[in-house]
Amino acid sequence: MYTQIADDLRARIADGGLRPGDDVPTEAELAQRWQTSRGPIRNALAALRAEGLIETTRGRPARVVARKANQAVDVSVPFTRWARELGVSPGAQTQELSLRRAGTLGAALGVDESDTIVSVVRLRFLDGRPTMLERLNYTEVAGRHLFEVNLDEVSITEYLSSVGHPIVTLEHVIDAVAADDQDAALLRVPRGTPILRLTRTSRDAEGRIFEASEDRYLSEVVRFTVAASGISTDGHYMRAVGA
Repeated sequence: MYTQIADDLRARIADGGLRPGDDVPTEAELAQRWQTSRGPIRNALAALRAEGLIETTRGRPARVVARKANQAVDVSVPFTRWARELGVSPGAQTQELSLRRAGTLGAALGVDESDTIVSVVRLRFLDGRPTMLERLNYTEVAGRHLFEVNLDEVSITEYLSSVGHPIVTLEHVIDAVAADDQDAALLRVPRGTPILRLTRTSRDAEGRIFEASEDRYLSEVVRFTVAASGISTDGHYMRAVGA
């Protein structure tokens, strides 16, 4: 009986009948609907909780939670490909594409403050849900190619690779920041909400920096993971970790 109850609730969550943040029917309501005791109901809820579909808190009904998408940061996978590998539909909405002076970004890109760079602000979606805000900055020679395509319809990483600017090496830095006014408006969260920031520096085959970018992810949707194994050269054990 409990597997039937769990299957029914799981299907309602999958088809959107129960959405993240919604209360699951109470044990009493489920017992009445299924004409059963509370034992099978509790077993069904425990199964869904173990799958990460619901959370339970003493004194209130179980609640549907958003399943987080894992984003590996020890490899470079374009957002568009990553989303499709997750089985969801990626989307993009470009907010800004501009040529401007490097200013304080010059140091990160290895150019003078007076040099011209290309900047992009782009909102990314998973199945239509705002998920990540990109603030991308490129050297002029690489970034000028972006004026030749519709940025809402391409993977910028894959497109730049196709025109001679592949990422050969990169560095990621992960931290958490408070959502600013632009984050709040586009990601649809209150100002000051904690969000995950992934700062990226990309280099070409000659080791030259051509990208210095910042991606801001909703922490309720995405989590970062890092995988490692074996023993490092200094004798320290490495193990899989997640963040």
